[in-house]
Amino acid sequence: MTDTNPNAASKPPAGNYQAEGRTVAAGRGWDWIVEAFALFRKQPGIWILMAIVLGVLFVVLSLIPLLGSFASALLFPIIAGGLMLGCKDLVRDGPFELEHLFAGFRQKTGDLVLVGAFNLIGWVGIFFIVITVIGGGVFLGVMRGGIEGAGMPIASMLIAMLLVAGLSVPLTMATWFAPALIVLQDLAAGAALKMSFFACLRNWMAFLVYGVVLLVLAIAAAIPLGLGYLVLVPVLAASVYTAYRDIFCSG
Repeated sequence: MTDTNPNAASKPPAGNYQAEGRTVAAGRGWDWIVEAFALFRKQPGIWILMAIVLGVLFVVLSLIPLLGSFASALLFPIIAGGLMLGCKDLVRDGPFELEHLFAGFRQKTGDLVLVGAFNLIGWVGIFFIVITVIGGGVFLGVMRGGIEGAGMPIASMLIAMLLVAGLSVPLTMATWFAPALIVLQDLAAGAALKMSFFACLRNWMAFLVYGVVLLVLAIAAAIPLGLGYLVLVPVLAASVYTAYRDIFCSG
């Protein structure tokens, strides 16, 4: 019998790992979210509990000056790695438990921490670039004075915002699939960061669709007192796995 599913030809066979990643159709960005929601529906209670635990954890860390930000950056890839292991078990109808949230502490922890350190250093670098641009604009504004000088800080802030947007994109591309590649394909941190970056680059159209859909969902999730994020956060986490599986042909 002929398969009439329009997405069947574009989906990779499970377990067939393609190291460099493949290029998928733009519409797959939407499919990643649909498939992620299907994973959420398998165990909604556990997913929501995980979202609550994560929310409390990162709020508590945010209350610790400076150290909390460093800890959050280093902890995030470890948690992401655990979630990827959980998604893998969930796809195979295996056990999916709260313990999966911290499974990254038992597997490839060192490499996951390195991803967090890379991300932290990247954001610190972006911060200093932005501060330099804003500071330079303020200095020039003071030196010029008058109406002309008053426009310099505003212009520098607009440039700084563009710099944040521009520099954060490649950083996010490098770290997006890195935890999944580390825990599911046993890659070292450097190799995972590189493969993640180029896989995202090759699939920028799918990620554009994916990003637009997530933006719309984020706005909708905020309407009922933000309660929609109890669903959207798990779906976002699961969508990293569904995208990884699609692009890297891994089950």
